[in-house]
Amino acid sequence: MFELGEPGTLAGALVRRLADEPDRALLNGPWSDSGSDNPVWISRGGFLEKSATVSRRLAAAGLVAGDRVLVSGPSSIDLAVAHVGCLRLGLVVVPTNGAYRDAELSHVMADCRPRAALVDHDGWGERLVAMDPDLVVAGTAVDLPDGGPPAVLDRTSPDDPAIIGYTSGTTGRPKGAVLTQANLLAGARSVEVAWRWTEADRLMLCLPLFHMHGLGVGLHTTLLVGGSAVLQSGFDPDAVLDGLAEHRCSMFFGVPTMYHRLADNRRVGDLGGLRLCVAGSAPLAAALHGRLSVAAGVSVLERYGMTETVMLVSNPFDGERRPGAVGIPLPGVDLRLAEGSGEIEVRGPNVFAGYWERPEATAEAFVDDPDGGDSWFRTGDLGAVDADGYVRIVGRAKELIITGGLNVYPREVDDALASHPAVAEVAVAGIGSEEWGEEVVAWVVPADGMECPSVEELRAFARDALASYKLPRRVVAVGALPRNALGKVMRHELRLVDPD
Repeated sequence: MFELGEPGTLAGALVRRLADEPDRALLNGPWSDSGSDNPVWISRGGFLEKSATVSRRLAAAGLVAGDRVLVSGPSSIDLAVAHVGCLRLGLVVVPTNGAYRDAELSHVMADCRPRAALVDHDGWGERLVAMDPDLVVAGTAVDLPDGGPPAVLDRTSPDDPAIIGYTSGTTGRPKGAVLTQANLLAGARSVEVAWRWTEADRLMLCLPLFHMHGLGVGLHTTLLVGGSAVLQSGFDPDAVLDGLAEHRCSMFFGVPTMYHRLADNRRVGDLGGLRLCVAGSAPLAAALHGRLSVAAGVSVLERYGMTETVMLVSNPFDGERRPGAVGIPLPGVDLRLAEGSGEIEVRGPNVFAGYWERPEATAEAFVDDPDGGDSWFRTGDLGAVDADGYVRIVGRAKELIITGGLNVYPREVDDALASHPAVAEVAVAGIGSEEWGEEVVAWVVPADGMECPSVEELRAFARDALASYKLPRRVVAVGALPRNALGKVMRHELRLVDPD
């Protein structure tokens, strides 16, 4: 079994690592302290000092260990510093997608009741204060006054909550998955070992820092091993390829959508200079694997994880990387398939503590071990394991759609589209896409005497209620939705109706 080792907390491990060789370059990106609009570098020591300043300012504002802090903004040094500053004070970070509309944001606010919000999106301060007038609001630079008694830093325990990540399920509103300091440390250490990650590595990181792939793997592991990373807000193929060369990066992480666009770029061969390309959040099509292999000589390493677990499974660094497979369990992870259903169940030090203030949902998500060992987490994904131990994802029991690496809860989209006057019934599901991993497709039963709305019309109608990535990319007119004997829509059968 993979051992955590001391100190057992992510915050403690990061502080110890960053205190070593403090002048060494750590992160490159936008930074408010730089006095420039151009990306700059911050050193390990500079990062450590600025994170302590953030901790002191939040403490002076009245925040104490255990308080929740909503954090959201484009990727920047300020955002990374604010995140670690919260962890050092024992605060619980709630990473939040900047594309959220009011309904989505208000749900998160009401559910976890944050004491503060550190946000860099236009208009968010006003939106959040309208939801909670007592909320402490600042930008991710945390331009709050110092003062008060000295803050007590780096006193967290392994079981202390560190992050609440909101994730969609099959019923109800998104739930907050509570990851402890120990969970996050285990997740980072497992990929450090599996991917041979060292302080010599430099990561090109354009994945958002509200997502576990970008935050829990990309940022945390960079800080843990003392490597370095180039932060880019958003994804532009030319900017990525320019940055790889300029900063002599050794690693790139992306989702299938990014790799699709890189494969179409005339400079895709530049990826060949990297020692590691990692893909996740959705399956990478075998054809895309082949294109990247031919054009750049790159064998992309696919992996599998989720908000509740950080990373679980990865194709091997040394050995065959099989298209269509997500690989073998990472160090410390036990994996099995549930008898009968084939649902993937896992356990290990990276598996979350439970859903925030939802004991029934937590109990439902875990299965007791018949031999008295640690319980197993039900991922909701259906899998298969071949003779060599490689895991394949064959379906999702939870009906979740993952498009461009982002999660979409179908019922939420159903509800937003159903109020259109020309829609009698509607159900959405994901259809495989080389570019997006999955596309959100809506099957619509038109209201009597009315034509089925176009995709453009439905997208415009729901734009104020849903983040843009949740909007349907295609619409299929049908006479009726497939339902079981209890009247539940069978989304898997929707996919049998050709959306084209």
